[in-house]
Amino acid sequence: MNDLALDLQSLINIQENPFVLIDADYRVVSANHVYCQVYGLSQQEIVGRLCHEISHHSSVPCHENGEFCPHQKVFASGEPCQVLHIHHDSHNRAERVRLKGYPIHGLDGRLYLGEAIAPMRASEDLDCEDMRMIGQSPAFLACADKLGRVAESEAPILIYGESGVGKELAAEFVHKHSSRSGRPFVAVNCAAISESVFESEFFGHERGAFTGCIGRKQGLFELADGGALFLDEIGEIPLSMQPKLLRVLETGEFRRVGGTEILMADVRVISATNRNLLDRVDQGLFREDLYYRIAGIDVMLPTLRERRQDIPALAEALLARMSSSGKKIPILAADAISRLMSHDYPGNVRELRNVLQKASALTADGIIHARHIHFDSLSEAKSQQTPQPGIQSGRRETMGAANAAGLSIEELEIRHIRAMLQQHAGHRRTVADLLGISERTLYRKLNRYQLHSIKG
Repeated sequence: MNDLALDLQSLINIQENPFVLIDADYRVVSANHVYCQVYGLSQQEIVGRLCHEISHHSSVPCHENGEFCPHQKVFASGEPCQVLHIHHDSHNRAERVRLKGYPIHGLDGRLYLGEAIAPMRASEDLDCEDMRMIGQSPAFLACADKLGRVAESEAPILIYGESGVGKELAAEFVHKHSSRSGRPFVAVNCAAISESVFESEFFGHERGAFTGCIGRKQGLFELADGGALFLDEIGEIPLSMQPKLLRVLETGEFRRVGGTEILMADVRVISATNRNLLDRVDQGLFREDLYYRIAGIDVMLPTLRERRQDIPALAEALLARMSSSGKKIPILAADAISRLMSHDYPGNVRELRNVLQKASALTADGIIHARHIHFDSLSEAKSQQTPQPGIQSGRRETMGAANAAGLSIEELEIRHIRAMLQQHAGHRRTVADLLGISERTLYRKLNRYQLHSIKG
């Protein structure tokens, strides 16, 4: 076969999206017409400049700002890569783009990075309904990119993350961007289903199946047929019920309680947990075969403290959503933003939302200042200890002294839970939600601290 000498610039110009060729020193050696238009520069103004100066308006490469760098990946491995980034156009407007980096070799064997840049379409928007899937931080973009890619698969997904990070929103995002979009998305909190009604909830029941049963009921698998079933807090499923769940996941077959007909359901399962499930396997609390059935692809959602730079945008979006129609949206003063960003948020975005709700009620002129921002004492104590983020690597480290008064963290937690129960008339579900834990976990704490005497 004869060697071909091709006009590389002509090939680059064929690309419909911005495309740029970059050398080992981050300098642009060629760019297509679309790239020049997007960044408002001529070919002569672009060639020879550093790529991060043009697209990021930064004097240093993106990996030095904590972002995943396609340049580093391609030149280190010689393999193509894909990532979400924030670029700035000719008007200095930030926009999400999907980058695909390719290794390209010159005739002399020299390696270059070929970078294709695709602006994210409206259908790929990451802002979900209650505004918690918002962000431009490297941790958020890396996670969003992975969620977008796993959505294309039919494999089961296991989402790890602390309470309050938005695991259900992540599951909805995956479903919305999958081939099952438009079909049912059914979510269930496994911790809220008691062992006695597990089969009925998941598989349905026939009329007369048990005392008081007056009609047929469809179960969660029937309701989710053709779509996705989101199993939140899957680690809380009673051990005795796990074989029944495993069977339907393996075969797609089930029977309603009291029924004889074998039914089929085509369901993609997305699970979530804030626990280390392999630890629970070792403890005999979770079946190993069920774990490997649900953990086809695992995704770790970042904590809010890992994406601190997203807090101002998240706060503004949450305030806008919380404001009633026609009412002026509260404005965050600079000192309020500074205080919000200084906190570590053990309760993550759920905690941020609760803090903003209280702050909105305290301001009289529609401007939220630092004095309106109040974190509860337990959260402050945890924040000062800066909990470690990895769910899979283990549990949070034990905290030291809770506060200057010398209370232990256990004593502080008892006082806080008692106060919450009194404030909310002993309503456990409400208190559990505000604490960012499951009702089952709260019940264990009530037993441990002998707080059952506080009732609504």
